[in-house]
Amino acid sequence: MVEQDRTRRRRGVRSGAAENRSLPSYGAGEIDVPFVVRGTGEVIARDTYWEEHSHPTHELLWNRRGASTATTGARVWTITPSVGLWIPAGTPHSGWTPAGTWHHAAQFSVRAVPALADTTVAVEVTPLLRLLLDRLATEELDGAARARTEAVVLDLLAPSPVELLLRVPDAALLEPIVAAVREDPADGTTLAAWAARLGVSPRTVTRAFRAQTGLGFSQWVAAARVQHAIGLLAVGEEIEEVAERVGYRSASAFGAVFRRVTGTSPGRFRLQ
Repeated sequence: MVEQDRTRRRRGVRSGAAENRSLPSYGAGEIDVPFVVRGTGEVIARDTYWEEHSHPTHELLWNRRGASTATTGARVWTITPSVGLWIPAGTPHSGWTPAGTWHHAAQFSVRAVPALADTTVAVEVTPLLRLLLDRLATEELDGAARARTEAVVLDLLAPSPVELLLRVPDAALLEPIVAAVREDPADGTTLAAWAARLGVSPRTVTRAFRAQTGLGFSQWVAAARVQHAIGLLAVGEEIEEVAERVGYRSASAFGAVFRRVTGTSPGRFRLQ
């Protein structure tokens, strides 16, 4: 419950304003499902927090509209219409889905489908893959047609060249920084100011970030800001407004950082 409240605070959600969903936890293959691929879709009516759970099946998460996040351990993944997330069977994960998101999940039998990877991995969701997953979820197919469609889906599954991933450090030293930036991405406290506030050297802060995330302080802040920006862009916020809300003085500066982190521009992302 404490972690749930922290998640709500980071998202700027008042206690009780979000819907809570609780799902069971299963080991990989613990339930023998009678399908190869089964998909579901839902337009999320309220901000929704999915408590930690795991599936007996592999899972592919993607959105037709909007951006959501899934958390596995210390990694927070952003899910969009073009970048989905493959979660191997039995992997504990939680999630956050804002109101208005058109959320999709496809389950894959561990008996019939080998894991795409040994660990959670971003997946490129192409228009053809979306079309085929929709067909499996919404059309009444005979056995042969379903098998053909499933086979093409499996052929199309591939890791994405872009990972919308934020590694969240859990070192006690960095906790105040992480909390401040995730609650307010526009927080402009410098590395030197944080170091002075924490009573350590800037090098100590930088080493801690690199050890836990592989990124320096500034790189991690940029990644956290971009993750927040993706959610705002996905619901139609103007690029200039988003830039200001995540701490950039100009749309061009924001655009440069966004391209460096995601591989695409804010404008192209909105079109996708």
